[in-house]
Amino acid sequence: MKKSLATILSLALLLILAAACNGNPTPVSQDGDPNPGVNAPAADAPAANAPAADAPAAGSNEVVLTMGSWRADDVEQMNNLLAEYKKIVPNVTIRFQPTNPPEYNATLRVQLEGGTGPDLMYARSYATGVELFEQGYFADVTDIPGLTENFTASNLAPWQTENGRMFAVPFAAVSQVVYYNKDIFATHNLSVPNTWADFIQICQTLSDAGITPLANGIADEWDILECLVLGMIPNYIGGAENRILYETGQLAMNDSNFIDLYTDVQSVAPFLPAGFEAVGYNDSQALFATGSAAMFADGSWSLGIYDDVDFEWSVFAFPARNANDTAICFHPDMAITMNSATPHPEEARAFLEWLCTQEGATTASKALPVGFFPMINFPIQLDNPQANDCLALNSGRVTDARFIWPRLMDLYAPMVQEANALLRGTQTPQGAADAIVAAAS
Repeated sequence: MKKSLATILSLALLLILAAACNGNPTPVSQDGDPNPGVNAPAADAPAANAPAADAPAAGSNEVVLTMGSWRADDVEQMNNLLAEYKKIVPNVTIRFQPTNPPEYNATLRVQLEGGTGPDLMYARSYATGVELFEQGYFADVTDIPGLTENFTASNLAPWQTENGRMFAVPFAAVSQVVYYNKDIFATHNLSVPNTWADFIQICQTLSDAGITPLANGIADEWDILECLVLGMIPNYIGGAENRILYETGQLAMNDSNFIDLYTDVQSVAPFLPAGFEAVGYNDSQALFATGSAAMFADGSWSLGIYDDVDFEWSVFAFPARNANDTAICFHPDMAITMNSATPHPEEARAFLEWLCTQEGATTASKALPVGFFPMINFPIQLDNPQANDCLALNSGRVTDARFIWPRLMDLYAPMVQEANALLRGTQTPQGAADAIVAAAS
């Protein structure tokens, strides 16, 4: 969700002054799958239930497809992508018609039930998408060439049923990482940490030098959970195969792995900004952008907003206690499917097939917002250098989705509360872990 740096800086003072007056902000995800009430549609973006354009004239070979989406911010980028596809398939025009994000699920269901759904559409992951597939609205795309061969099992899983049927083609993912000011690191002879102990030592060195190590705060309550905790969890439990053991209750979320996690989360509290309880997400971005904080735990969706800063910066992975255990939270965020009732199944399917090729994925990567990454196995070179750095962190490492997204979303609010309590010093690691287990049961 790209904001200009100028906007961030101009609003920062007002936001900081107002933060102390805020009550309990509603957690809000900043990536491509926002919670209700976050994003308004772009001014020129047609609603997803807008009437279709005039049909081609009789005898014309042109086919017009519509594409539904919750990404109302991406009209320009997607139009560029679809224009590139039209160069390859001149007789097919695909019209991008996004919906206001909070309204997408309900709007799409009304359309599909009424027989007016788009030909192509963004598919929600996990249970929401499975439901529409099992009700016959999403097509079965399992046998699309390249789908099962060119994507990893973990990247296919969010759009796969229990019996292995695929109902969408993975399109984009986001990462949770640590942004860092390379100039500050160089001045203090610091290098990217290999272990969590190294990371805490860097924080101490910066703090001793009078520099705020981390920009994060908790005025926007979701921030620490989504940008810090969920980014760290794979380092403590491993990949999807172990996550499933927690989802099914075979492992308890107050075992030694989670006690270690919450202990390390709490260890960053002394290195947050002064008055971090009143520092919101936009404030944190401003602190990092102005060089007032050396690091910022955030998602890759922010990679495009620091183009104008006057220092060198990059990103690194959250380091594990043991360097060999360092993993990446690489969260499958968007996929595209086709309407099982589209009058143009061949043309819709051909577009999905193209997305499963190296050519299609490379073209799509240039149209995606900065920080949203293609999920295909082929090596992709991105235009933004920091985006390349971020994507390269996946190489040779275990990756997995956000821990609670697949089956444990009921734990979102409790985990937000416990993470923030750890930083306030009003909860212990054992107490936080036990509270989550109680909430799960």
